[in-house]
Amino acid sequence: MRYELYYWPSIQGRGEFVRLALEEGKAHYVNVARQSGTGEMMRLTEGAGLKTVPYAPPFLKAGKLVIGQSANILLYLGARHGLAPKPEAGKLWVHQLQLTIADFVKEIDDTHHPVAASLYYEDQKPEAKRYAEHFLRDRVPKYLGYFERVIKASGGPFLNGKKLTYADLSLFQLVEGLRYAFPQAAKRVEKKVPRCVDVRDRVAARPRIKAYLKSKRRIAFNESGIFRRYEELDA
Repeated sequence: MRYELYYWPSIQGRGEFVRLALEEGKAHYVNVARQSGTGEMMRLTEGAGLKTVPYAPPFLKAGKLVIGQSANILLYLGARHGLAPKPEAGKLWVHQLQLTIADFVKEIDDTHHPVAASLYYEDQKPEAKRYAEHFLRDRVPKYLGYFERVIKASGGPFLNGKKLTYADLSLFQLVEGLRYAFPQAAKRVEKKVPRCVDVRDRVAARPRIKAYLKSKRRIAFNESGIFRRYEELDA
């Protein structure tokens, strides 16, 4: 199977959760917009004769299938590339974890766009400052604390026990992103979630992920994506 991944060409964003799974799963894929621009991607989101039209990137073309939403794409890839349990209950559990990660990602995005996504950060800086204070104090410890308990309950070292799943790859991305966007706050909270940090380290050391992180395929964090570094927000 040769996959076509459609996502914005200059940011990690939600597409990075899919890229990590494609890389770890040894999948043959192409980042369409990075090779040929966003024209085809926008054409598909506008319909282009599709019966299942994606609302927005990221979406994946797998043969005749067009699959949207990061968690949905990972549900599909996990079963086909050894990144999810085979029993139905296990698949649903890992999908549930990924949906919780998606909730967390939305709250991270809101730290710099708490009023409206259509406004620039500069148009909502006072609101962003207030939101980020509550987010870093209350929400980050709550989410990472939850994943810490999940790892402990599973017996570790991963979220679902001994075998890595796509949810672990996504937890890696969360820790990396928080370190970039909120280095001071991340340093404090990581002291209380050693199992989450261990998952991050184990994922980073995996040969295919390690090679990907060093390659040009890995887009650097920047202030156009989900994780943005604004010093005034890192309380």
